Amino acid sequence: MAYVVTEICVDCKYTSCAAVCPVEAFHEAPDTLYIDPDTCIDCNACQYECPIDAIFPDYDVPEKHKSSIEVNAKEANKYPVIVQTKPPLKGAKCSDPSK
Repeated sequence: MAYVVTEICVDCKYTSCAAVCPVEAFHEAPDTLYIDPDTCIDCNACQYECPIDAIFPDYDVPEKHKSSIEVNAKEANKYPVIVQTKPPLKGAKCSDPSK
């Protein structure tokens, strides 16, 4: 099992989830984050830290976001690892109700 960042994160890019990851499984793309499933140790710390509920265990990803499982696996290693908190993106597509 691995955790998956879904497209709910697109244009939001809160990074508190990456800061709590003990194995540096998060990768930062310009408009979202990805989790490398080969690095993830399934600790679930990131899921609880995500303020917009964009992270799920791969066995529990909602049907409409299932494609995110493959996207994380394919895209994560194309981008640098992120381990610290940065200001959120909160762009136009961000589904964050508090923006």
